[in-house]
Amino acid sequence: MTASKLDIGRETTLCMSVSARPSNFGTRFHNHLYAALGLDFVYKAFGVQDIAGVVAGIRALGIRGCAVSMPFKEAVIPLLDELDPSAAAIGSVNTIVNTGGHLRAYNTDYTAIQLLIGRHALNPAARVVLRGSGGMGRAVASALRDAGFTRGVIVARNEGAGRDLAERCGWDWQPGAPDVNGGDLLVNVTPIGMAGGAEEHDLAFTPEQIARAGTVFDVVALPSETPLIVEARRQGKPVVTGLEVVALQALEQFVLYTGVRPTDEQVAAAVGFART
Repeated sequence: MTASKLDIGRETTLCMSVSARPSNFGTRFHNHLYAALGLDFVYKAFGVQDIAGVVAGIRALGIRGCAVSMPFKEAVIPLLDELDPSAAAIGSVNTIVNTGGHLRAYNTDYTAIQLLIGRHALNPAARVVLRGSGGMGRAVASALRDAGFTRGVIVARNEGAGRDLAERCGWDWQPGAPDVNGGDLLVNVTPIGMAGGAEEHDLAFTPEQIARAGTVFDVVALPSETPLIVEARRQGKPVVTGLEVVALQALEQFVLYTGVRPTDEQVAAAVGFART
């Protein structure tokens, strides 16, 4: 078996992802590693609308693992058997693991953010300005809160979700586009800058706000060099990219599904393959 070909049979274990707008990253990442490590697994992405039907199918077909993307990260929770602390703490799920029909939910986005906080040596004394309040927003904000970030503002058009997330973190809430004077750490968790979207060429923060920031963090992974990241690099600011998030969270999913942790070199090769 090579890293480019899988030998699929009736004993092959199936893993999958569900999203309203599926991408190829997870499919290529996981299948590359399955082949490279000689694991009898296969991974397939699905665009779906019926999340209850998906969960029933996971149980009925014995599907080992399922990645969950928007807009199902909260809606799936009542359909599952158990929440790992990573999911329970923020009320958002991005990973389901099926063990003998028992469905346990995780949030590897949260785990990935925790790891990136350490890798980039982000300073807990920094003032955070986080734009967005959805499932990924909760994962990022909660990871920052749990890492000791006590000063921040959630910028969100949805007042209910925005205020709730701000209260969870002990931060402030602000509606609409950010008009704050400055933040040491700017974080975009909205679709602004995402390829194919209505705002793919827009900036989540102004050039002036970027100029006053210490670090800029964009969770959008497609493209990996979003307009926000491009502008931050132009200004010489340290950045954390969405590609880093998606690669780390996919790796943690892989480990949960298979029980195998690839080497750093194998992960790097899989990320490179997934981006092509």
